[in-house]
Amino acid sequence: MSDATRDGQDALIPQIRIMRRSGQEQRATFFELFFDLVYVFAVTQLSHHLLATHLSWTGAAETAFMLVAVYWAWNYTTWMANWFDPETVPVRLVLTFVMLASLLMAVAIPDGFGDLALLFACTYSGLQIGRNLFVVLATPPGLFHQNFRQILAWSVLSAPLWVAGGLIEDARWPLWLAALALDLAGPLARYWLPGAGATPMSQWSIDGHHFAERFQLFIIIALGESIVLTGVTASNGEMNAETGLALGLSFLGSVALWWLYFSGASPVIARRIGSSSSEDVGALGRDIYTYLHVPIVAGIVLMAVGDELVVAHPDYDMETVGALAVLGGPALFLLGLAACGVRVKHPVGWPAIVAVVVLLAGVPVMAGQSGLVTAAFSLVVLGTLAVVEHRRAVRASSDPD
Repeated sequence: MSDATRDGQDALIPQIRIMRRSGQEQRATFFELFFDLVYVFAVTQLSHHLLATHLSWTGAAETAFMLVAVYWAWNYTTWMANWFDPETVPVRLVLTFVMLASLLMAVAIPDGFGDLALLFACTYSGLQIGRNLFVVLATPPGLFHQNFRQILAWSVLSAPLWVAGGLIEDARWPLWLAALALDLAGPLARYWLPGAGATPMSQWSIDGHHFAERFQLFIIIALGESIVLTGVTASNGEMNAETGLALGLSFLGSVALWWLYFSGASPVIARRIGSSSSEDVGALGRDIYTYLHVPIVAGIVLMAVGDELVVAHPDYDMETVGALAVLGGPALFLLGLAACGVRVKHPVGWPAIVAVVVLLAGVPVMAGQSGLVTAAFSLVVLGTLAVVEHRRAVRASSDPD
């Protein structure tokens, strides 16, 4: 980040004790890593919820909805912790409150559209409002303070819809869809309010390296949940050659996703954000991490569900829903990576597009095949793409231009 950009950022962010010190390299703190543990549980709960509904369309819709809400809660807290120092006591206390609310929200997930709907809605709204209220109360008047006043107003505006949806079962879906749509629209509308207007993107200055690191860690959470899920499934069943092979294929599939993200997309994104101006870095952070990482995370979770099916029943026919999980999850993941590449103006290679087409085209074909065959097919596609993309990255790094 240039000196001019840094000076502009310093002018916007109040230099008070609980803020991170400007001009220093920011890294994820141990408390932020501790905070993430709650979301390991939340992601596991989401996978279990989808499996408990036998991969029905209703269950998929509920899981996708709650996944976005869970991600939104973690994502907003990450933005807040980009500016506020988790090594200070007040910030730790606020993050502890968000952790507790997030834990209760995760506990509600299995029955989030049933008897625990009100708990899910109240904990989600409560953590959003409570965290934003802290920022408003803790910062002095100024542009940064006004920015969070408008963010707080948007979170308060959606809260009645969340609570009403938790109370009224017959109107739950329309009320919650309206509430989530309002929350998702906030960053795009830049929290516009009558009389106040929209918040300028220059107020969203972030440390690109710290921000990239935090979202890389969330991808690790999702991938780790996949490994835990398949490991637990294998240990609870009969461990034979077929189960061991299924476990190995599922594990290597997770490795392929890791390789595609951390050796391909993530370094490109981090370099692009790190070299951007204050105005651009806020817009890039919003678009890439707030929005375009949702399909990446969703793809990993969906693939984890498919992997559990494969490990649990390696010799059974997958049927359409099983094949859609095993192959559709990686396809969704790759589409998310491609969207991030387009946003940072990084050319998306044709091998990635071909891989998505092959994976989706393989769903009806693999629906009549065993889990082992389906997992092997997915691994061949992902492994081949990982090799191609790695060679492409090596060539790009060695290009003097």
